[in-house]
Amino acid sequence: MRKGTTIVAAVSGFALLARLDAASAETLRLLTWGGYAPDAVIRKFEAENPGIDVEVTLMNNEEMIAKLRATGGAGFDLAQPSHDRIYAAEVESGIYKPMDWGRIDQSDIAPNLIEAVRTNATVDGKVYAFPHQWGTSGLMADTAKAPGPHGWEDLCDPKYAGRTSMRLRRTILLGTAFAMGKDPFAAYADLDGYRTLMRQVGDKLVACKANVKTYWNGGDDLAALMLSGEVVLSETWDSTAFKLFGQNPNIRYVPPKTGALAWVDTFAIPAKGEADEAAYKWINFVLRPDIVPLMSESTGAVAALRNGIELMPADKRKALEASFSEQDLANMKFFANIPPGIEDIEGEVLDRIQAAN
Repeated sequence: MRKGTTIVAAVSGFALLARLDAASAETLRLLTWGGYAPDAVIRKFEAENPGIDVEVTLMNNEEMIAKLRATGGAGFDLAQPSHDRIYAAEVESGIYKPMDWGRIDQSDIAPNLIEAVRTNATVDGKVYAFPHQWGTSGLMADTAKAPGPHGWEDLCDPKYAGRTSMRLRRTILLGTAFAMGKDPFAAYADLDGYRTLMRQVGDKLVACKANVKTYWNGGDDLAALMLSGEVVLSETWDSTAFKLFGQNPNIRYVPPKTGALAWVDTFAIPAKGEADEAAYKWINFVLRPDIVPLMSESTGAVAALRNGIELMPADKRKALEASFSEQDLANMKFFANIPPGIEDIEGEVLDRIQAAN
């Protein structure tokens, strides 16, 4: 009897411990981009941090901000908006917590990216983000079929009629403005002036519709168009071009002569996040040099480390080196903070382009 009682007690004890372990387990709820939480990285993180489970929700900038605004910053523990999407959202809606940079290993982070994020994500002396990965938007060309493109305006060159593509989002508006010799970021301060500029940009892109085979929505859409040869020149994220370079070395990323548009995807902690300690552990983990290649393999983007390019997988590093000169890297145009009202103006222009015959 005592032996049976001991066994029952032991089993009950194990069950109790299992329940206690489950109760003490912490969930890190990530709100991030596709590719930014690959399974291999999650498995390694959870193995090194027993008791923390990672839950991933994938969204883009607009969706992230809308979700956090709707919940008042609740429902997630770590978000990854781009550096130009922090300031206005925080000022208007208070959806983030100030970041404690002292809890993050900064020793290997690229100084220019530290400065870019600090400048764009500071509100009332407090910083609300930290850099993770960077990349650019520019052109992608099948150089065997579209040799020598050098600027955004080439997307509307009649010689490529019916064989170009672009995404109907703000990037193409900004790139077209630069191609017209204007600095759209400098125009942010004057809403009326910006509205006038965007109308001019809209006119150009409406006139360009006959050149466009189709408007792409995601990287997979664009990859299929380029690999099939239906499209030979497109506006793109550099990471999409880098991935395709390994399949067809004629497909190259082309930084526009006016400067590739550069973004930094960040880490930001939602205002009502419940797992700050786990969030900082994740930040430090994915910025480690041994983890960065896994992340860059998944995203195609460059880690915010000084040697981020060197840590990219060989095929993507080769693609980047084939695309960017030192001058191109120095000429990048970092997206500027978006003041209230700017996106409304851009939305009206994009709707007009979409509706035009």
